[in-house]
Amino acid sequence: MAAFAWPDWAALAPAIVLGLTALLLLVVDSIYPHTRDNPILAGISTLGAVVAGGLAAWFITSGTGENPIPLYGNAMVVDTMSLFFVLIFASVTALVSIASYDYLKGNSYQAEYYTLVVLAATGMTLMASSNSLATVFISLELASLPSYALVAMLKKNRGSVEAGLKYFLIGALSSAIFAYGISLVYGVTGHLQLDLIATTLGQGFSGLGGVLGVGVLMVVAGFAFKTASVPFHFWAPEAYEGAPAPISGFLSSASKAAGFAVAFRVFVTAFPFALVSGTIDWVLVFQILAVVTMTLGNFAAATQDKVKRMLAYSSIGHAGYVLIGLAALYGGNNSGVLSGAMLHLLVYGFMNTGAFLFIALVEYWGVGRTFEDYNGLAEKAPIACLAMTVFLFNLAGLPIGAGFMSKYILFGAAVGAGFWWLAAVGAINSALSLFYYSRVVKAMWIEDPEGDFTIRSTPTGLYVAVVAAAVVTVALLFAFGPVADTAYNAAATLFA
Repeated sequence: MAAFAWPDWAALAPAIVLGLTALLLLVVDSIYPHTRDNPILAGISTLGAVVAGGLAAWFITSGTGENPIPLYGNAMVVDTMSLFFVLIFASVTALVSIASYDYLKGNSYQAEYYTLVVLAATGMTLMASSNSLATVFISLELASLPSYALVAMLKKNRGSVEAGLKYFLIGALSSAIFAYGISLVYGVTGHLQLDLIATTLGQGFSGLGGVLGVGVLMVVAGFAFKTASVPFHFWAPEAYEGAPAPISGFLSSASKAAGFAVAFRVFVTAFPFALVSGTIDWVLVFQILAVVTMTLGNFAAATQDKVKRMLAYSSIGHAGYVLIGLAALYGGNNSGVLSGAMLHLLVYGFMNTGAFLFIALVEYWGVGRTFEDYNGLAEKAPIACLAMTVFLFNLAGLPIGAGFMSKYILFGAAVGAGFWWLAAVGAINSALSLFYYSRVVKAMWIEDPEGDFTIRSTPTGLYVAVVAAAVVTVALLFAFGPVADTAYNAAATLFA
């Protein structure tokens, strides 16, 4: 490592810290098997995430990763891009852990809950550094398996258990498709390491183009499931609605970012467009996916009558926006479009997680789930509703926070790459999204409540997490220059 004299494996310190944090949570649980000492468990989980994120930030500022660090026979690689995504995973994990301090009160499986959250974050961190299809698959499963259990964590809630079962079954099918795609790619190239796959493809694959094309298409399907992209999105509304609200935020933000992190690396490094375009035009595939995903997600969100389900569908729409990062590649502005997608995922991690944590707060109070149930809520909880307003308007792309800048840079980069029509579709969908986001804001601030309801308490952890997410969402606007430069440099390392 050029930035300091530590051994190269220390570059994986964020993932190691998260893994050790999960083990520590299990140790605490084994010593006190029936503990409901929520502050200790929430504190350990939060501290582990903060330390992991702090290490990633330190590595980025110290220049570690500017020259990619290969590890374990090049099966893993730590570069600025992987460290940038670690920041996203760690931030979301910390927010969810803080919010869960209140949300889990009375739950008997608190140690298991925090352990699964941190283990999933560990898998996501490894996904961002995976440089082999084998390590991609293993780390993806490490992130996915805890996620299935987390969705079904509310064991006495039929909706949660049913959502967890559906998520698991669809995820298992997706993993099978992904693994079969990997086997076809291996059959053609004889390699699983990403750069070696590209090298072999450069030498030609006469007579096996069809097999390679099917293999790449199945790999696309695997990533589409992980990012909740159409047509592999149908698990998302059920899972997000049935899961505990903090877990909905965790999956729709961190898990989605992990899927895109590994997709960016795989398709740029292993399947350069010039080498496989004669077999499969994956850029065209991602263009179709981007347009359909953002359009279907937004139109479906506009027809919902429950706020949580609306957010679930809107997260599908945002997956469509980020897909522009892959769909506009090879138009001459590669680092620009990829860094635009990474920036949107960073901001999305705060504004979308914050919105789901607000829903967790509302569920904690026992307020209903429909838009009408939110009527007049601002009179009872103005600070929380102000934070929710910030989240929703940033998700829509209004210029009151970093959500506007991330979309502006992403769409601008697509225009710069010659894909103005992708940016136009994104802008139209953003305008549509303002309609359904505004319905929540109108209900909270303008409508009169249909009945009397009381807010019993002010849960500290949930409030801290919601307000912190809102503050960061706005504050990032004023630090957008340095953050955008970091994202651009991180994306550039992938094309070096």
